[in-house]
Amino acid sequence: MRNAVTEVPAAASAQALAHFRAQFEFETDCWDVHAALAAGEPGFVLIDARGPEAFAAGHVPGAVNLPHRKLIASKLAGYPPQTLFVVYCAGPHCNGAARAAVRLAELQRPVKLMAGGVTGWLDEGFALARAADAAA
Repeated sequence: MRNAVTEVPAAASAQALAHFRAQFEFETDCWDVHAALAAGEPGFVLIDARGPEAFAAGHVPGAVNLPHRKLIASKLAGYPPQTLFVVYCAGPHCNGAARAAVRLAELQRPVKLMAGGVTGWLDEGFALARAADAAA
């Protein structure tokens, strides 16, 4: 039976393997970020690429708020050049993380995108930190 799924044949196994393995060079997921943060020394800096208001309302604990429009070399000067940055935004409906990833790559910084963003984080059952939490 032909339909939109079967109309185009699946890639050969070798092509599929290369494609899906390569995705891990560009993305990580909320579960792996959570586990790395819980371990204490994650080996990356987590950047929330949303605006300050959204960040204050709820963000991944341990994230640094650097809106994608504000990602410039001087804001990254305190990080060694080999520092891995993991970026996220609101979720799959938002392209702020992709914009931040482009900017970091333009600045010659290693970068991965956290797939799912805040939406994925909440879907996994993880809590958000809020600006008021830090002030308490």
